[in-house]
Amino acid sequence: MDKLLYIAASGASQNLLGTSVRANNLANSQTTGFRAQLEQARSMPAYGEGLPTRVFAMTESPSNNYESGPMIQTGRELDVAIQGDGWFAVQDQFGQEAYSRNGNFQLGDDGILTDVHGRVVLGENGPIFLPVPLDNLDIGIDGSLSMRQLGAPETVIEDIGRLKLVSPNYRDMERGEDGLFRMKDGSIALESENVNIMSGMLEGSNVNAIDEMVSMISLQRNYELQVKMMKQAQELDTRGNMLLRII
Repeated sequence: MDKLLYIAASGASQNLLGTSVRANNLANSQTTGFRAQLEQARSMPAYGEGLPTRVFAMTESPSNNYESGPMIQTGRELDVAIQGDGWFAVQDQFGQEAYSRNGNFQLGDDGILTDVHGRVVLGENGPIFLPVPLDNLDIGIDGSLSMRQLGAPETVIEDIGRLKLVSPNYRDMERGEDGLFRMKDGSIALESENVNIMSGMLEGSNVNAIDEMVSMISLQRNYELQVKMMKQAQELDTRGNMLLRII
């Protein structure tokens, strides 16, 4: 009965992983720019003497759904959303460059532009510093920044740089535990002139809450089935031992 137990236990483990991934997606269904995760596994033979026929499900790192989320109009000048492919460049907690789709930017009293989590937003030449106080800030479709200082004439507009926008191949990127994306080889992504953004908009999460809930129900039922199979395997093993004792 060990084969049945092995297969059932392997399947139950994979179902638990899938449930965890789906639960995380649901928790981030309202997170700006969030990319849903997809659980994945592959069949692997169990190597070892006497086990040539055993196969188990080997869990792999979850993949990502890179489809764009819905566009939400806010009218706020510091809210921006990327149209199609592309990423904003930010600094992570260690000062390293990483990439995000969250365009909910904030302007601190020191003039540093950050995202909603306090990460510094990067421009073409590093962190973006804006002269404060501002009367108006405009972010162009190409990420260019122009502003008018408080009290300055309406005709006095200053160009102060451009957001760093990148568009690397998805296969070359990976998600970190902090939710930010990075290049797998640790390199820095090159700027792209093909990334367009919309001001006064935010990109919502691409998680479909209904689909995630349906998937969680299905995974839970599959898990219960696997546990039932393990119990049946145990019962069969017990009955087999009893027969051997009688014989």
